[in-house]
Amino acid sequence: MTENTLHLETSPYLLQHADNPVHWKAWKPETFDEARERNLPILLSVGYAACHWCHVMAHESFETPDIATIMNSSFINIKVDREERPDIDGIYQHALMLLGKQGGWPLTMFLTPDGDPFWGGTYFPPTARHGLPAFPDLLKAITEFYATKQDQVTDAVNQLKGAMTELTDATSGTLISMNLVDDAAARLAREIDPINGGIGSAPKFPNPSIMELLWRAYKRNGNNGCKEAVLLTLSKMSAGGIYDHLGGGYARYSTDERWLAPH
Repeated sequence: MTENTLHLETSPYLLQHADNPVHWKAWKPETFDEARERNLPILLSVGYAACHWCHVMAHESFETPDIATIMNSSFINIKVDREERPDIDGIYQHALMLLGKQGGWPLTMFLTPDGDPFWGGTYFPPTARHGLPAFPDLLKAITEFYATKQDQVTDAVNQLKGAMTELTDATSGTLISMNLVDDAAARLAREIDPINGGIGSAPKFPNPSIMELLWRAYKRNGNNGCKEAVLLTLSKMSAGGIYDHLGGGYARYSTDERWLAPH
């Protein structure tokens, strides 16, 4: 069925792409059946509604008829909302990192009709820049690679499968002592920006799990460094633009180191 079927979905992110000229499909068994029937590789694009570069790539490439034509003729195109299916996102983010690349969104993965990854990346521009290939050129290269070098595709799939199996091998280890946890908290406390709070420079994320780790360490052993790190960070966040002073709540992250410009 050569059409965009995302209008049948409920995810707001998927519905944002329902009018794209790309023949997007949802992650469903019948989509993979079509890929196997037509013997086409799958282009998997994973993103979410608040992702800036997801919207950039959508505007630059997925809304462009010439690029959509290449995608539609050479691939079965699947869109996934990572907020709706974090399990799918997690699998292919791990695959991308095993390929030696940094994960992120939009996630752009190329799969066999059975869903096995063989290559991927994140954002690709419509024309070559910043060391990234042009997305149309990449699509053509992947199409030729899949059609003429099936042995290399199979090798890539098998290597990734083996590496991912090792990652998921559940072997029991020794318990982590509370002393080690407290040492980790003390080390993290030294990474806190002493002026603006938070870890590192721009962009800055609230990192609630780290804040909880620091606070629990303070409550256990009275480490004032952990306590001050949390209070400083929360005070600066709450005084800045990342906090909604009218409606409450915090933005996902700040684009500057002082928590002033929310994303």
